[in-house]
Parts: sequence; C-alpha cells; structure tokens
Amino acid sequence: MTHWIIAPVVLPAMLAPFIVLAARYHIGIQRVFSLAGVVALIAIAASLFVTVSDGTILLYQLGDWAAPFGIVLVGDRLSVLMVLLTAVLALFVLLYAIGSGWDDRGWHFHALFQFQLMGIMGAFLTGDLFNLFVFFEVMLIASYGLMIHAGGNDRLRAGVQYVLYNLLASTLFLFALGSLYAETGTLNMADLAVRADMIGADATVGIRVAAVLLLLVFAVKAALVPLHFWLPSSYAEAPGPVAALFAIMTKVGAYAMIRVYTLIFPPDLETTAGLYDVWLLPAALLTVALGMIGVLAAKKLDRLVAFAVIGSMGMVMVAISLMTPEGIAAALYYIVHSTLAGAALFLIVDLVKSNRASLNLTALPPVAGAALTSALFFAAAIAMTGLPPLSGFLGKLLILDAARDHTMNVTIWAVILCSSLIAIVGFSRAGSVVFWKAKGVTMDEQAEPTSSANPLAYVAVGGLLALLVAHSVLGGYAQSFMTATAAQLFEPEPYISIVLETEGKLSTPDASEDH
Repeated sequence: MTHWIIAPVVLPAMLAPFIVLAARYHIGIQRVFSLAGVVALIAIAASLFVTVSDGTILLYQLGDWAAPFGIVLVGDRLSVLMVLLTAVLALFVLLYAIGSGWDDRGWHFHALFQFQLMGIMGAFLTGDLFNLFVFFEVMLIASYGLMIHAGGNDRLRAGVQYVLYNLLASTLFLFALGSLYAETGTLNMADLAVRADMIGADATVGIRVAAVLLLLVFAVKAALVPLHFWLPSSYAEAPGPVAALFAIMTKVGAYAMIRVYTLIFPPDLETTAGLYDVWLLPAALLTVALGMIGVLAAKKLDRLVAFAVIGSMGMVMVAISLMTPEGIAAALYYIVHSTLAGAALFLIVDLVKSNRASLNLTALPPVAGAALTSALFFAAAIAMTGLPPLSGFLGKLLILDAARDHTMNVTIWAVILCSSLIAIVGFSRAGSVVFWKAKGVTMDEQAEPTSSANPLAYVAVGGLLALLVAHSVLGGYAQSFMTATAAQLFEPEPYISIVLETEGKLSTPDASEDH
C-alpha cells in the first residue's frame, strides 16, 4: 500500500485552512503557499502517472481498514490521468488569477481554490460511491464560493441557480445510493461490480433504477441535454479564472460515468442493456447540436464559450455512449483537449473583458493592444472548433473512427461534422466582430484599455495553448496511453481483486453481509 496516493487529497485539504488561519490578510503569502501547493501536486501526480503507466493499480486503505468495510482510494491509469490534468490546469489558472489580480478582488480565493482541488482530486481517486458523493459536495460548496468571488447581483443570481441544480443532482445521487445499498449491501465500487453481476434476471428492478438515477446525476454534472440549463449562466458570470477551473468540473461527470459504467454496469451486463444506445447516445448528439447552435446564436462572447463547452461535452458523451474500448480511448483524448481549450478560451474572454467596454458581439471602438489577445483567441478557436492541425481535429477523427461500425454511424458523423461547421462560423463571426470591426472611430480616437493585464496572465494563456500543441504533436503517444487505459477499464478483474483481496481471499456477498 502506497501512501502517496492520498497526498493529492490531503495536501490541498491542509493548505486551505492554513491559508485562512495564518495568511488571511497577506495576499502575497497566500499566493506563495497556493502556488507551492499546486506545484507539489503536479510533482506528486507526475510521479503517480509514471508508476501506473505500466498498468499498476495503487491502493490506499484509510485506517488500514480493508474494503468493502473501509474507505479506499484507488489509482489506475484513468484516475491518475485526471489527477495530473487537474493539477496542470490548476497551475495555469492560478498564474492567471495572480497576474490579473482576480485573487485579490474578494476574500478567501486561495483557500476556496485549494478546497476545490481537494474535492476534484478526491472524486477522481475514491473507490467508493458514497465518498464520490461526499467529494461532489465538497466541490459544490467550494465552487459556489468561487463563483460569487468579488460579488455582483448577476454573479449571485447565477450562483444560486448553479447551487439549486446541483443540489437536485445531489438528491438524486442519494436516492441512487440508497437503491444500490438496498439491493447489494455495499457501496464500494469493486464490491458492487461483483454483486451486480450476481443479481438474477428476476430481481433487477432496483438495480436498474439505481443505474438510471446515477446516469441522470452524472448527466447533470456533465451538462448533458436536457440537464444543461445551469451551465451557460453559471460559467458566463463566474470570474474568468474560476470559469477556467470549472472546465474540469464537467469532466468529473464524464469520469464518473466512465468509471461506473465500465466497472459496475459494464456493457455486457444484462441488467443495464440498452441504456447507452437508447438514452445516452441521443442525448449526447442533442448536446453536440445544441451547444454548437448556441455558439452561433450567442450575443455575448462569454456565453459563446459556455455553449462551446456544452458542445464539447456532447462530443465526449458521444464517444462514451459507444461503450467500446475505441470509444472510451477517443473520449479520454478529447477530454484532455477540451479541458485545455475551454480553460484557455475563458481566460481569453477575461482578457477581452478587461480591454473592451462590453462582451456583446457588436461593433465597438477598437481596443489598444488587442493584437496579442486576438492571436490567442484565434489559436484557441481553432482548437475548440476542431480545425487542423491542433488536437481538436485529431480528437474528432478518433471519435468518428470509433463510431464507424455503430448502427447509428451515419447520424453520428452527420451531427459531428455539421456541428463543427456551425462552430467554425460562430467563432469566426465572434472573432471578426470583437477584434476586427470598428464602429465609426479612427485609430487616433481608439479607446485605451480599461485595465492592463500583467504579463503573467498572458503567460498562463500561452501555457495552456502550448499544452494543446504538445497534445497534438505527441498525439500518437497520448492515444497509445488512452488505448491502454481503455483496455484496463474493460478488463476490471485486476482492479476488483486488488481492491477486495485480503490474505488471498476475494470478498463475497456472505463475507460482507453486515456492511
């Protein structure tokens, strides 16, 4: 048992109260400790990534209590990949927050930031569904504080809407957990996988209800149509760096869906047969279409990016709904891409906001110093719309290839290709209006920036775009890792045996009857 796997959860959990108690009135000290913590997280996540890259599965039993009685953290290729992605994203978001001064516009930004990281890391590493619920709630509490950072009526209103929708999802999650526990007597994921497979065909009603409820919960977290209503206002009104960090939040829903529906309810399980083709795939295709139509119809730049995030999540869900190793591998590649691209776009929107009178997509006086910002927007838009040569193009190719043998392959290809064209038109229109068109003002009369962003803010955005380039250039290596990850997910026996095996005996329903 390695103790390093708990470090991504414990480190931010310890840093957050320290920042509140010892550095509450010293923003400089807060920045130093917060940055040091994120850098340490990257080092730990990178070390774990190297360890699991050969297929090793890491297990940590809290209090040395064995599963299914104790709380366990599990690190495999999938969970550690998501932990590393979160840590790297957090570094650039934090650099931007410091460079733009967002962290000093309200109270407790860095403490809430660390609590947010704690919730996300715990959700990726936990091996227990109830603790997944707990970490979801930690994320919800911290994200609400970050959303209303620096105040404002619009931000507060969007924050309340965000909390209400996610509390509804939390309620459904509790119902699902209750149904699962009533049917199986456990909530440990590995133990659930064993017990769900043993349920007879004549006693599957409860487990089917639980599977559908979990699908609804994860669909809310992933902003899947028709449960996406909370996202556009919430992400558009959130502070720029907070919205960028939230780019990983929807991926938590996608991660949970991949984990639960490859481990507990795999495609060959008769209990949940048809769940993906009948329910998930049509909703995913609608999400792609609605997201990209929203990009074209958006009247403000921040909402345009929010709808682009919805569309990208639809793309991920299309790949997941195929429930094949090729589909999951394509989804994982696209998750990394869309997280980096979405975060970069939200930071660029904040740069535009600091130098333009309004984010409305109408012609306004030109802005001094917009050349660099427009170049960054151009690169990020290419990535998000899936134009070559960046990773969005490669990710969409992988999804299309994974869907080639599906019965709905023509529909999937048509929706993805048409929505990509719509997204290109929408981003082109927005870019030309914001950075090119000017309304009756000469260059001598152009407006000065309302605020000057620190070079560190541009470094943060450039870093995210550099990662997108690396994800494209090293696409072959990345896809090899994603393929190995998908193969590991569809062969869950090693995961189950490592989590449940104690002294050479695998847990059985009789052994945990009193749980």
